[in-house]
Amino acid sequence: MAYKISTSGMDDLLDKLKETGDAAGEIAAAGLYEGAGVVADSVSKAVRGIATEPFRYAAGGKKRLPSPEEKEVIEKAPKGVAHFRDNGGSVNTSVGLNAAGYGNVAGRTKPVGLIANAINSGTSFMSKQPFYRQAVSQSKGQALGKIETKLREEIDNKLSGN
Repeated sequence: MAYKISTSGMDDLLDKLKETGDAAGEIAAAGLYEGAGVVADSVSKAVRGIATEPFRYAAGGKKRLPSPEEKEVIEKAPKGVAHFRDNGGSVNTSVGLNAAGYGNVAGRTKPVGLIANAINSGTSFMSKQPFYRQAVSQSKGQALGKIETKLREEIDNKLSGN
């Protein structure tokens, strides 16, 4: 006994799926942007939590905390999302302070990234306060959630024809 099955709309569905696949990089970038924004906000909050003390030279192997002026430079610096890099199969970006320019500390112009790295990783004269690593690890789950939500939203929009 032979049965006959007929369908309609398959061509439209296949076209929508192809369009969605063609827009995968664009969709991934939109999701990544949402997640990177969450991480940038978390870094801003973490910077406010940096402990400081009035500036003093660290001598005799002793370490110091960053000065309020050093913290202020980092607080005022833009915590940005770098330009996206499309590697053909993936889209990458970074969030941070390395391209934030320069700040004035005690009459000297210093790169913001240098100050941030010295506070985050510590130096021979400054105690480390890993604010950046903590901000990234604490915001990771929320960032992934935002990325997933945005991806679903964008894919649904493509499939619905919007």
